[in-house]
Amino acid sequence: MSAMVEEVPTQAEPLRNEPMRRHTSWRVGGPADLFYEPASVAELQEILASLPRGVPLLWLGLGSNLLVRDGGLRGVVIATGGLPRELERLDGGRVRAGAGLPCALLARACVRWQVGPAAFFAGIPGSVGGALAMNAGAFGGETWDGVERVTTIDRAGKLHDRERAEFTVAYRSVQGPPSECFLSATFALAADATTSSGLKAMLARRNATQPLRSPSCGSVFRNPPGDHAGRLIESAGLKGARIGGAVVSEKHANFIVNDGDATAADIERLIERVRAEVEKASQVRLELEVRVVGELKEAR
Repeated sequence: MSAMVEEVPTQAEPLRNEPMRRHTSWRVGGPADLFYEPASVAELQEILASLPRGVPLLWLGLGSNLLVRDGGLRGVVIATGGLPRELERLDGGRVRAGAGLPCALLARACVRWQVGPAAFFAGIPGSVGGALAMNAGAFGGETWDGVERVTTIDRAGKLHDRERAEFTVAYRSVQGPPSECFLSATFALAADATTSSGLKAMLARRNATQPLRSPSCGSVFRNPPGDHAGRLIESAGLKGARIGGAVVSEKHANFIVNDGDATAADIERLIERVRAEVEKASQVRLELEVRVVGELKEAR
Protein backbone atom coordinates (compact mmCIF):
# COMPACT_ATOMS: atom_id res chain seq x y z
CA MET A 1 0.00 0.00 0.00
CA SER A 2 1.36 3.43 -0.86
CA ALA A 3 1.03 6.24 1.66
CA MET A 4 -1.21 9.08 0.62
CA VAL A 5 0.75 11.61 2.68
CA GLU A 6 4.25 12.79 1.91
CA GLU A 7 6.66 12.40 4.76
CA VAL A 8 7.74 15.74 6.15
CA PRO A 9 11.07 16.47 7.84
CA THR A 10 10.75 16.42 11.61
CA GLN A 11 12.74 15.29 14.61
CA ALA A 12 10.22 12.55 15.29
CA GLU A 13 10.58 9.70 12.81
CA PRO A 14 7.17 8.31 11.79
CA LEU A 15 6.39 4.65 11.30
CA ARG A 16 5.03 3.88 7.84
CA ASN A 17 2.14 1.46 7.28
CA GLU A 18 2.02 0.76 11.01
CA PRO A 19 -0.49 -2.02 11.88
CA MET A 20 -3.13 -0.49 14.13
CA ARG A 21 -3.81 -3.87 15.72
CA ARG A 22 -0.70 -3.15 17.80
CA HIS A 23 -2.32 -0.03 19.23
CA THR A 24 -5.98 -0.93 19.89
CA SER A 25 -7.38 -2.92 22.78
CA TRP A 26 -9.41 -5.09 20.36
CA ARG A 27 -6.10 -6.10 18.71
CA VAL A 28 -7.49 -5.53 15.21
CA GLY A 29 -6.99 -2.85 12.57
CA GLY A 30 -5.19 -2.28 9.29
CA PRO A 31 -2.16 -0.06 8.71
CA ALA A 32 -1.88 3.67 9.23
CA ASP A 33 -0.05 5.58 6.51
CA LEU A 34 2.08 7.49 9.02
CA PHE A 35 2.21 6.88 12.77
CA TYR A 36 3.87 9.25 15.23
CA GLU A 37 4.39 8.80 18.95
CA PRO A 38 5.98 12.02 20.23
CA ALA A 39 7.83 11.93 23.54
CA SER A 40 7.24 15.56 24.47
CA VAL A 41 4.82 18.41 23.85
CA ALA A 42 7.55 20.28 21.99
CA GLU A 43 8.01 17.32 19.65
CA LEU A 44 4.26 17.12 19.16
CA GLN A 45 4.13 20.82 18.28
CA GLU A 46 6.86 20.34 15.69
CA ILE A 47 5.02 17.42 14.10
CA LEU A 48 1.75 19.33 13.89
CA ALA A 49 3.37 22.47 12.50
CA SER A 50 4.96 20.44 9.70
CA LEU A 51 1.89 18.50 8.55
CA PRO A 52 0.35 19.57 5.24
CA ARG A 53 -2.90 21.49 5.60
CA GLY A 54 -5.94 19.24 5.34
CA VAL A 55 -4.13 15.93 5.88
CA PRO A 56 -6.40 13.48 7.76
CA LEU A 57 -5.35 13.26 11.42
CA LEU A 58 -6.42 10.82 14.10
CA TRP A 59 -5.50 11.34 17.75
CA LEU A 60 -4.88 8.07 19.57
CA GLY A 61 -4.81 7.40 23.30
CA LEU A 62 -4.61 3.82 24.54
CA GLY A 63 -6.93 2.63 21.75
CA SER A 64 -9.54 1.29 24.15
CA ASN A 65 -12.59 2.88 22.52
CA LEU A 66 -11.65 2.48 18.90
CA LEU A 67 -12.37 0.06 16.06
CA VAL A 68 -10.00 0.54 13.13
CA ARG A 69 -11.22 -1.17 9.99
CA ASP A 70 -9.04 -3.75 8.23
CA GLY A 71 -8.20 -1.41 5.34
CA GLY A 72 -6.42 0.90 7.74
CA LEU A 73 -6.16 4.66 8.02
CA ARG A 74 -5.18 7.20 5.43
CA GLY A 75 -3.26 10.15 6.72
CA VAL A 76 -1.54 10.54 10.07
CA VAL A 77 -2.04 8.96 13.48
CA ILE A 78 -0.56 10.73 16.49
CA ALA A 79 -0.40 8.58 19.61
CA THR A 80 -0.31 10.54 22.85
CA GLY A 81 0.70 7.60 25.02
CA GLY A 82 4.37 8.52 24.72
CA LEU A 83 3.89 11.99 26.22
CA PRO A 84 5.01 12.49 29.83
CA ARG A 85 2.56 10.96 32.29
CA GLU A 86 2.05 14.11 34.29
CA LEU A 87 0.29 13.88 37.63
CA GLU A 88 0.40 16.63 40.22
CA ARG A 89 -1.57 17.52 43.29
CA LEU A 90 -2.16 21.25 43.41
CA ASP A 91 -3.71 23.22 46.27
CA GLY A 92 -6.57 21.64 48.19
CA GLY A 93 -8.38 19.03 46.16
CA ARG A 94 -7.17 20.20 42.76
CA VAL A 95 -5.31 17.62 40.69
CA ARG A 96 -3.62 18.06 37.32
CA ALA A 97 -3.28 15.01 35.06
CA GLY A 98 -1.68 14.66 31.63
CA ALA A 99 -3.60 13.18 28.71
CA GLY A 100 -1.25 10.20 28.39
CA LEU A 101 -1.75 9.09 31.99
CA PRO A 102 -3.73 5.85 32.33
CA CYS A 103 -6.97 6.47 34.17
CA ALA A 104 -6.17 3.69 36.62
CA LEU A 105 -3.09 5.58 37.85
CA LEU A 106 -5.14 8.74 38.37
CA ALA A 107 -7.65 6.73 40.40
CA ARG A 108 -4.99 5.23 42.67
CA ALA A 109 -3.36 8.61 43.29
CA CYS A 110 -6.66 10.30 44.16
CA VAL A 111 -7.54 7.51 46.58
CA ARG A 112 -4.11 7.91 48.20
CA TRP A 113 -4.65 11.67 48.45
CA GLN A 114 -8.26 11.10 49.60
CA VAL A 115 -9.79 13.43 47.02
CA GLY A 116 -12.62 12.63 44.67
CA PRO A 117 -14.90 11.06 43.89
CA ALA A 118 -12.28 9.74 41.46
CA ALA A 119 -11.95 6.02 42.22
CA PHE A 120 -14.30 5.40 39.27
CA PHE A 121 -11.40 6.25 36.95
CA ALA A 122 -10.02 2.79 37.75
CA GLY A 123 -12.93 1.33 35.77
CA ILE A 124 -12.05 3.27 32.60
CA PRO A 125 -9.72 1.20 30.38
CA GLY A 126 -7.95 4.10 28.74
CA SER A 127 -6.00 7.32 29.20
CA VAL A 128 -7.07 10.63 30.68
CA GLY A 129 -7.06 12.20 27.21
CA GLY A 130 -9.40 9.58 25.82
CA ALA A 131 -11.66 9.87 28.86
CA LEU A 132 -11.86 13.64 28.39
CA ALA A 133 -12.69 13.27 24.70
CA MET A 134 -15.78 11.12 25.32
CA ASN A 135 -16.69 11.89 28.95
CA ALA A 136 -15.95 8.29 29.85
CA GLY A 137 -17.43 6.90 33.02
CA ALA A 138 -17.65 3.92 35.34
CA PHE A 139 -19.20 3.03 38.69
CA GLY A 140 -21.65 5.92 38.38
CA GLY A 141 -19.00 8.63 37.86
CA GLU A 142 -18.12 10.58 34.72
CA THR A 143 -14.83 12.22 33.73
CA TRP A 144 -16.12 15.76 33.34
CA ASP A 145 -17.86 15.80 36.74
CA GLY A 146 -14.72 17.26 38.29
CA VAL A 147 -13.06 19.07 35.38
CA GLU A 148 -12.16 22.69 36.13
CA ARG A 149 -10.08 23.49 33.04
CA VAL A 150 -8.09 21.76 30.31
CA THR A 151 -5.07 22.37 28.11
CA THR A 152 -5.51 21.54 24.43
CA ILE A 153 -3.40 21.68 21.30
CA ASP A 154 -4.70 22.58 17.84
CA ARG A 155 -3.71 21.42 14.35
CA ALA A 156 -1.12 24.19 14.07
CA GLY A 157 0.58 23.13 17.31
CA LYS A 158 -0.73 26.06 19.36
CA LEU A 159 -1.58 25.43 23.02
CA HIS A 160 -4.84 26.64 24.57
CA ASP A 161 -5.85 26.93 28.22
CA ARG A 162 -9.63 26.45 28.25
CA GLU A 163 -12.27 26.59 30.95
CA ARG A 164 -14.92 23.92 31.37
CA ALA A 165 -17.60 26.38 30.26
CA GLU A 166 -16.15 26.30 26.74
CA PHE A 167 -17.34 22.70 26.32
CA THR A 168 -20.79 21.17 26.04
CA VAL A 169 -20.73 17.95 28.03
CA ALA A 170 -23.33 15.18 28.06
CA TYR A 171 -23.47 11.42 28.55
CA ARG A 172 -20.49 10.01 26.59
CA SER A 173 -20.31 13.20 24.57
CA VAL A 174 -18.06 16.27 24.63
CA GLN A 175 -18.24 19.15 22.16
CA GLY A 176 -15.77 22.01 22.16
CA PRO A 177 -13.42 23.93 19.90
CA PRO A 178 -12.94 21.80 16.78
CA SER A 179 -9.72 20.02 15.81
CA GLU A 180 -8.14 20.28 19.24
CA CYS A 181 -6.67 17.45 21.29
CA PHE A 182 -6.58 17.34 25.09
CA LEU A 183 -3.13 17.51 26.65
CA SER A 184 -4.07 17.75 30.32
CA ALA A 185 -6.89 18.55 32.72
CA THR A 186 -7.18 20.13 36.13
CA PHE A 187 -9.79 18.46 38.31
CA ALA A 188 -11.38 20.28 41.27
CA LEU A 189 -12.21 17.54 43.75
CA ALA A 190 -13.57 17.34 47.28
CA ALA A 191 -12.45 15.29 50.25
CA ASP A 192 -13.23 11.63 49.69
CA ALA A 193 -13.15 8.72 52.11
CA THR A 194 -12.57 5.95 49.56
CA THR A 195 -9.75 3.71 50.77
CA SER A 196 -7.34 1.44 48.91
CA SER A 197 -9.37 -1.54 50.11
CA GLY A 198 -12.54 0.14 48.83
CA LEU A 199 -10.91 0.65 45.43
CA LYS A 200 -9.82 -2.99 45.37
CA ALA A 201 -13.40 -4.05 46.12
CA MET A 202 -14.69 -1.93 43.23
CA LEU A 203 -12.17 -3.49 40.87
CA ALA A 204 -13.02 -6.97 42.12
CA ARG A 205 -16.68 -6.36 41.24
CA ARG A 206 -15.60 -5.17 37.81
CA ASN A 207 -13.41 -8.23 37.28
CA ALA A 208 -16.30 -10.48 38.28
CA THR A 209 -18.75 -8.96 35.81
CA GLN A 210 -16.62 -7.98 32.78
CA PRO A 211 -14.41 -10.07 30.44
CA LEU A 212 -11.23 -8.17 31.21
CA ARG A 213 -8.87 -10.96 30.17
CA SER A 214 -10.07 -10.97 26.56
CA PRO A 215 -9.34 -8.25 23.98
CA SER A 216 -12.29 -5.84 23.81
CA CYS A 217 -13.02 -2.13 23.65
CA GLY A 218 -14.99 -2.01 26.88
CA SER A 219 -18.66 -1.18 26.43
CA VAL A 220 -19.66 -1.21 22.76
CA PHE A 221 -23.01 0.61 23.07
CA ARG A 222 -24.21 3.56 25.09
CA ASN A 223 -26.87 2.85 27.68
CA PRO A 224 -30.23 4.12 26.38
CA PRO A 225 -32.18 6.43 28.71
CA GLY A 226 -33.57 4.48 31.66
CA ASP A 227 -32.08 1.15 30.61
CA HIS A 228 -28.86 -0.75 30.06
CA ALA A 229 -27.51 -1.87 26.71
CA GLY A 230 -26.23 -5.11 28.24
CA ARG A 231 -29.70 -6.01 29.53
CA LEU A 232 -31.29 -5.39 26.15
CA ILE A 233 -28.65 -7.47 24.35
CA GLU A 234 -29.01 -10.33 26.82
CA SER A 235 -32.82 -10.17 26.59
CA ALA A 236 -32.51 -10.56 22.82
CA GLY A 237 -30.68 -13.86 23.41
CA LEU A 238 -27.39 -12.63 22.00
CA LYS A 239 -24.91 -13.69 24.67
CA GLY A 240 -22.39 -15.94 22.94
CA ALA A 241 -23.40 -14.78 19.45
CA ARG A 242 -20.46 -15.05 17.08
CA ILE A 243 -19.27 -13.87 13.69
CA GLY A 244 -15.82 -15.19 12.85
CA GLY A 245 -13.56 -14.49 15.81
CA ALA A 246 -15.86 -11.83 17.31
CA VAL A 247 -18.09 -12.97 20.18
CA VAL A 248 -20.69 -11.29 22.40
CA SER A 249 -19.33 -11.95 25.87
CA GLU A 250 -21.11 -14.49 28.05
CA LYS A 251 -19.96 -12.46 31.05
CA HIS A 252 -21.28 -9.05 29.99
CA ALA A 253 -23.46 -8.70 26.90
CA ASN A 254 -22.31 -5.14 26.13
CA PHE A 255 -18.79 -6.44 25.46
CA ILE A 256 -17.70 -7.94 22.16
CA VAL A 257 -14.45 -9.86 22.57
CA ASN A 258 -11.82 -11.01 20.13
CA ASP A 259 -11.32 -14.73 20.68
CA GLY A 260 -7.89 -14.53 19.09
CA ASP A 261 -8.43 -14.39 15.34
CA ALA A 262 -11.16 -11.79 14.83
CA THR A 263 -10.94 -9.17 12.11
CA ALA A 264 -12.35 -5.68 12.36
CA ALA A 265 -14.93 -6.76 9.77
CA ASP A 266 -16.04 -9.61 12.06
CA ILE A 267 -16.54 -7.16 14.91
CA GLU A 268 -18.37 -4.60 12.80
CA ARG A 269 -20.72 -7.21 11.35
CA LEU A 270 -21.48 -8.50 14.84
CA ILE A 271 -22.15 -4.95 16.03
CA GLU A 272 -24.72 -4.49 13.26
CA ARG A 273 -26.31 -7.86 13.98
CA VAL A 274 -26.67 -6.95 17.67
CA ARG A 275 -28.21 -3.58 16.83
CA ALA A 276 -30.68 -5.11 14.40
CA GLU A 277 -31.81 -7.91 16.71
CA VAL A 278 -32.12 -5.64 19.76
CA GLU A 279 -34.18 -3.18 17.75
CA LYS A 280 -36.41 -6.00 16.52
CA ALA A 281 -36.85 -7.39 20.04
CA SER A 282 -37.25 -4.16 22.02
CA GLN A 283 -37.76 -1.32 19.51
CA VAL A 284 -34.61 0.37 20.86
CA ARG A 285 -31.89 1.45 18.44
CA LEU A 286 -28.60 1.13 20.32
CA GLU A 287 -26.08 3.92 19.77
CA LEU A 288 -22.38 3.18 19.56
CA GLU A 289 -20.03 4.14 22.36
CA VAL A 290 -17.04 2.87 20.38
CA ARG A 291 -15.68 4.96 17.51
CA VAL A 292 -15.34 3.24 14.12
CA VAL A 293 -12.69 4.65 11.77
CA GLY A 294 -10.72 3.72 8.69
CA GLU A 295 -11.37 1.97 5.41
CA LEU A 296 -12.78 -1.44 4.58
CA LYS A 297 -10.28 -3.94 3.25
CA GLU A 298 -10.60 -4.45 -0.47
CA ALA A 299 -11.57 -7.97 -1.54
CA ARG A 300 -8.86 -9.76 -3.51
